Amino acid sequence: MTAGALRVPRRARRTRGGLGWPVEGLALLAGLTLGLPVIVLVGRAIFDGPLLDSVALRSVATALAVSLVTTAISLVVTVTLGTPLALLLARRTFRGSNVLETFIDLPIVLPPSVAGLALLLLLGRRGLLGESLHLFGIEIAFTTLAVILAQTFVSAPFYIRSARTGFASVDHDLEDAARVDGATERQLFRSITVPLASAALAAGLVMSWARSLGEFGATIMFAGNIEGKTQTLPLVVYGEFQGGDLDASIAAAAILVLAAFGVLVSVRVLNAGRVLDTRGVG
Repeated sequence: MTAGALRVPRRARRTRGGLGWPVEGLALLAGLTLGLPVIVLVGRAIFDGPLLDSVALRSVATALAVSLVTTAISLVVTVTLGTPLALLLARRTFRGSNVLETFIDLPIVLPPSVAGLALLLLLGRRGLLGESLHLFGIEIAFTTLAVILAQTFVSAPFYIRSARTGFASVDHDLEDAARVDGATERQLFRSITVPLASAALAAGLVMSWARSLGEFGATIMFAGNIEGKTQTLPLVVYGEFQGGDLDASIAAAAILVLAAFGVLVSVRVLNAGRVLDTRGVG
């Protein structure tokens, strides 16, 4: 064995053992840049009292209730309408499917205010459909229903994309075997397809709910900021800050941060479980 051959493993070990102080220093700086503002916010809320202040909590409690109810309904709508669509996109290629997928992904990249304006032009009192609905006494804009529609519009793509990936990863041989054994398509979907795609479905649900909870721009454009009716937690953060009540704004923001942190941890746990299951199968 030559000396050159001996030097290669040492070089490889050195590369694996450390990337050098410039890379590590920049990585630390990036981590602090992204994490420090959030840590300061939550620390201020906990240690300086806004998170436990009764006055701040009273102003946040109603908005929290509105957020929880509307995001729950939004999630039900997303699953009901998004699951068949995700299954279709995963199993069928048809003319216009690429265009359809583009429209599905569009709310992800659209500025939320643009999404809210689009909904207003469609369902507002003078909108394309809203004007006809108004003749029948149906008002959607600036109601709680508008909050749900805005949340669904911006969050559903996250679930649909994840569900599509999950359905596409299911082994068709297992489904064909179940068909041979006499399973109906409904039984097949419930007992084979959904369990095998469950990790992706759960991750999509969590991300969709998180996006709904944090929705601001589309909501304020399409539903307004009406306390007890359309005012969600993100709107409280903005409204209380504008009104000068910094403690209430910090309390609402800290609750949102803690909820988002819990959601992201849940997604990582689900993805880790999915990797372990895949390794176990392999």
